[in-house]
Amino acid sequence: MSAANWRGAMNVQAPRAVAPESPRAGVAPPPPRRFSNPVRARHVVVLALLLAYPWFATPFFTFQIGAQALALGLIALSLTFLGGSGGMISLAQMTVAGLAGYMVAIFGSAATDGANLGWPWWLAVPLGMIIAVVAATFIGWLSVRTEGIYTIMITLAIGVGFHYLAVQNYAVFNGFQGMQKVFPPTLAGIYWRAPVPFYYLTLAWALAGYLFVMYLLRTPFGIALQGIRDNPRRMHALGFNVTAHRVAAYAVAGALAAVGGVLFTWYNGLVTPGSVGTGWLINILIIAVLGGMRHPVGAFLGAIVFVLLQNFAIDVFDRERFNLVIGVVFLVIVLFSRDGLLGWWAALSARMSTQRGGTPWRAASGRSYAR
Repeated sequence: MSAANWRGAMNVQAPRAVAPESPRAGVAPPPPRRFSNPVRARHVVVLALLLAYPWFATPFFTFQIGAQALALGLIALSLTFLGGSGGMISLAQMTVAGLAGYMVAIFGSAATDGANLGWPWWLAVPLGMIIAVVAATFIGWLSVRTEGIYTIMITLAIGVGFHYLAVQNYAVFNGFQGMQKVFPPTLAGIYWRAPVPFYYLTLAWALAGYLFVMYLLRTPFGIALQGIRDNPRRMHALGFNVTAHRVAAYAVAGALAAVGGVLFTWYNGLVTPGSVGTGWLINILIIAVLGGMRHPVGAFLGAIVFVLLQNFAIDVFDRERFNLVIGVVFLVIVLFSRDGLLGWWAALSARMSTQRGGTPWRAASGRSYAR
């Protein structure tokens, strides 16, 4: 969509055309704009490592660490997009993800408990995601007219309300037992919940979500959303529909959370009220903050750290002490880095560049997050 069409869709008045100035004598015209390739060598190296990961990792690390981190990272990416690019912190992203998982279990033919309709996966999965996106849009419509702590409290109340609805409803959600044995289908002779196939499935959707967000942030919609994050009153004065942009951002974030929710449900093989409880609502926020809210890759970085702590902290501490460990890590990150682990990396890169006598990275790039 062109910028002119987008301004028309969002009730933005196009600026009046200004006649170009005649070139002054003796002044050379500016050089033509060259295409800047966003792909760097480090991107190729990281992608190669991700693709080759299952071939040198054990099935435990492939499935339990890699696939789980990618699925959780995709859900956290929805919060990173809302918070980092739109300035809206929502605690209902795991609610949207859990709703997508519940809908797939209810409509599909894989679940063994609850109100199962037995529809084919190619119908159940898209329909479940559409319902989750509609719910996310409704949540956004309710919460975008508030800011700060009020947005957090509204989304938290919605998340807690859905949790108790799932616990108390047996006809649809099967109560506290939830839906059991919700597995992905077998296609082309491949069982997609096996460690290696499921890892590549989550990797494909995680890359698609990441690239989509990176592209969206460079479109007129993404640029306007970042402007609304910084100064909504000024953007409104310029003619942008602030409410429409924010609700649209919730819909986009809902789509990301829905995909992650389906993958996370397939990873666990079930969906229960515990999957959408207060603990997981907070865990998604912790994952996003750990990695860094200002760049989409921070969601996946935080998910890796969270999953590693979740699996190996019990080797040092008791299982019941995991919340204490993750809480201490969270406090350290928040107190000493304003942008999570990516903030630490950016500060370290700037310090090393200064010591070498070069221009600090942050000053040279003009951005406050690592690319």
